[in-house]
Amino acid sequence: MSLSDLVLSIADNKQMLGLRYAEWATRAPSLEADIAAAAMGLDDLGHSRVLYGCLEPLGADPRGPERESDPASLHNLAYFDDPWTQWSEFVAANAILDTAFTVMIEACVGGSAEVLQHRLRKMLMEERYHFLHGRSWLRSGIDSAPLNRAWQEAIEWFGPPDGDTAALHRQGKLSMGPGELRARLEEQLETKATHADIDWKQWDGVRRRGSQGAIDAHTFGMLRGLEEKKYAPPTAKPTPL
Repeated sequence: MSLSDLVLSIADNKQMLGLRYAEWATRAPSLEADIAAAAMGLDDLGHSRVLYGCLEPLGADPRGPERESDPASLHNLAYFDDPWTQWSEFVAANAILDTAFTVMIEACVGGSAEVLQHRLRKMLMEERYHFLHGRSWLRSGIDSAPLNRAWQEAIEWFGPPDGDTAALHRQGKLSMGPGELRARLEEQLETKATHADIDWKQWDGVRRRGSQGAIDAHTFGMLRGLEEKKYAPPTAKPTPL
């Protein structure tokens, strides 16, 4: 895996995290949480656009034409495949997965790629609010199932001890390897990761996940609609009489 592949994975996951946050903008337990969900959703959708914009300067853009028709071609975690049905799923994603992505961005900023040093540094400051929001709700207590799942997928996403993330760290492109990323995440959240039983032989190194699957058809259609609008030619304005 190249650094471009890793950045694409961050971008895809940030985009999906933003969309899943936005789905809770009118469903959270309080008005304040509604507003936070909407704001964090906009933040992460904006961050994904910045990350996609880094792909070309890093070299060959790893996105292929299959992304237009195959939901499984997106490099998102299984946690985002389907809409969340419980607030505890939102909290686990906010506290653990959002922070895991931020820790990886921190490793990119501390690495040798200048485009990432320059473009992603501001993102770290903007993510501070996400972290504080997620940690606050996490401390209030949530169901263990989504919490355990989020920890498992975060550790899987960091990659195996001797895999591509470790290689990028050795090359100086990342300032942290898998072990350091996990330790940094635990330090940030002031808690140890729950037990993660990972079969690295079944791990998909391209999508950085341990299970098959893809985002739901409705969400994929919405993503494609957004892309079509993004690249559509501007509508001609009517000539005034």
